[in-house]
Amino acid sequence: MQEKTPKKWKMMVLSWTCIYPLLNIISFLLGPYLSGLDQLLRTLISTIILVPLMVLLLGVLQGKFRNWLIS
Repeated sequence: MQEKTPKKWKMMVLSWTCIYPLLNIISFLLGPYLSGLDQLLRTLISTIILVPLMVLLLGVLQGKFRNWLIS
């Protein structure tokens, strides 16, 4: 049996619900430490932390919302 592929808009919503809180948490926690750095370096450091966390959390969210994603 072939598994259904989630609709792109549903994956976009799920990705956003993962990225938005993580980005705010990272900005809140690291903001004071990164404020003196150049914008490009701040973004680099933030994304180095954000992307692995997002991959882990997105995997969990995909499992929890599997039925919604394929409906």
